[in-house]
Amino acid sequence: MTEPMILRARVQAPLKEVRHALTDPAALRIWLAEHAEVELPDRFGFWGRTTPEGDAPHQRLLHADERTVRFAWLLDGEETTAEFQLTEDGDATVVSLSQTHFDFQDAITGKSIRGVLQTYWCQALANLAEHFEGRELTPKVDYTSADLRAGVTIDAPPAQVFDSLIDSEAVTKWFGFPIEIEPYVGGRFAMGGLANDPSPAKVLELEPGRKFSLDWGGTGVGTWELEGSEGRTRLTLVQSGFDAERPPYAAWGGILAGVAELRRYHEVPDWQPVFAA
Repeated sequence: MTEPMILRARVQAPLKEVRHALTDPAALRIWLAEHAEVELPDRFGFWGRTTPEGDAPHQRLLHADERTVRFAWLLDGEETTAEFQLTEDGDATVVSLSQTHFDFQDAITGKSIRGVLQTYWCQALANLAEHFEGRELTPKVDYTSADLRAGVTIDAPPAQVFDSLIDSEAVTKWFGFPIEIEPYVGGRFAMGGLANDPSPAKVLELEPGRKFSLDWGGTGVGTWELEGSEGRTRLTLVQSGFDAERPPYAAWGGILAGVAELRRYHEVPDWQPVFAA
């Protein structure tokens, strides 16, 4: 079995408050899932449309103390293990999330629902950070629907938001991964840079300040539309043109997790990314 996937997010709240948000069902229903039931030390469950295989709570609590919550999670017939670990960082808390049974090939092929785990947890941790900062949460993936669309409002004018979608340096900053973009119709959008992406996306549409779309190949076409009002931008995202029997939930989750950071990039003074090395 591969090594567990590990993510680290910095949350602007004391450790005790973050731990409460990880174990209080009312809080979990805000930032993590539609439904949650927690009765420590015996029960920890969450489910709903925005949870992978969320028809019922498929979790089993393994351990909980003041700094750790660990649970088994049955996904696609395999019992995986997820664990939160909390560490104080001044006035903030670093949340480390480890998850077993994640294979990046499953994210690419869609063979197993476990392929969504990385982007699922990125969404969740970003929304945990937003929750504590009193910000509007970014939309979550609905794992029961093939209609992949979402809208957010960004407190910045469309020209600024658009530039941060097509400028390689800006996208690399807020997305947290090297991106190289040729900002013209027919240009390439390369994850990891042009030298490292053998199958880059292709720019289909580019209307400054209004619209940007990319052909991702098998995962379909991603479209970003911008409308401005009073110095703010309404950003609408749509993923289309994919096999409706196998929606690209992993990729869509990565886009939504990125949008959470895009909003912060424009709105949070002295912005620093949520995710730590």
